[in-house]
Amino acid sequence: MPEERKPEQPSTYFVSDRSNQEELNRIYIQDHMVTTAMGGVLPEQSERTVFRRVLDVGCGTGNWLIELARSTPTCTLLVGVDASRTYVEYAREQAEAAGVSDRVEFHVADALRMLEFPAGYFDLVNQRLAASWLRTWDWPKLLQEYQRVAREGGVIRITEPEWVPQSTSPALTRLFELFLQASHQAGHLFKPVSDGLTSELAPLLQRHGLQQVQTRVSHSLYRAGTPEGQHWAEDMRLLFRTIQPFLRKWTRVPEDYEQIYQQMLSEMQQPDFEATGGLLTAWGTVEAHPAGRTERDRPG
Repeated sequence: MPEERKPEQPSTYFVSDRSNQEELNRIYIQDHMVTTAMGGVLPEQSERTVFRRVLDVGCGTGNWLIELARSTPTCTLLVGVDASRTYVEYAREQAEAAGVSDRVEFHVADALRMLEFPAGYFDLVNQRLAASWLRTWDWPKLLQEYQRVAREGGVIRITEPEWVPQSTSPALTRLFELFLQASHQAGHLFKPVSDGLTSELAPLLQRHGLQQVQTRVSHSLYRAGTPEGQHWAEDMRLLFRTIQPFLRKWTRVPEDYEQIYQQMLSEMQQPDFEATGGLLTAWGTVEAHPAGRTERDRPG
């Protein structure tokens, strides 16, 4: 079926309205912040030239893949998939504007159902901040699917945040604690604690067959009055507006939520405001495929 005619599947993403323009803006801001916080697109990979074909799952607005294409000309095919047609169309526009659309393509696809690619096709499968749509019980099937589409010796790479950042804003901390409770109740975290996902990433990869699993932790400091601090404040302003329905569905939201929200906005504008966000990247390599030969082994 032509992609434009495929119906979007019911989403597990914590913002149900996929055409929400504010959420698209937030994802765009967040994507750049995460890349900066990590020190680049692939800071832990010493030899990028081995990644000729790259798949980015839950690509959002496409920033990570576009930046990888710009910085790594040896990547010959970069593919992004996302369940949101709105995000995919925006990502295509971004790739065109960046002059990399000859190597970068984006498709509407729900990774929780199937990745429609041949076995052994990609050198790298990347996933960032997918806890917003992944539940704990989805991981085994998804990791198996990632290994199916990756070549022998290819890399599976996962990046997720600590759920509650440290900050000087009591209101921001309170809202993140609500978010943590709701996320655990909805099945996005293994434990109702800030590292309720990040502490499980390496064991998950090892348990489901990946080899040579390694991790890298990065932290970023966001201060009021800096460009980074402004981006952080805008991310938080949009986040705690758009996820209100999610919070109300999965936890008890206090009656004074709006006052807490306004207090957060005020506290983030104080001259001494600071916030520290943590990210963990876990990656491992793929063993030989049981079928033996992969797509790349076939003649022609």
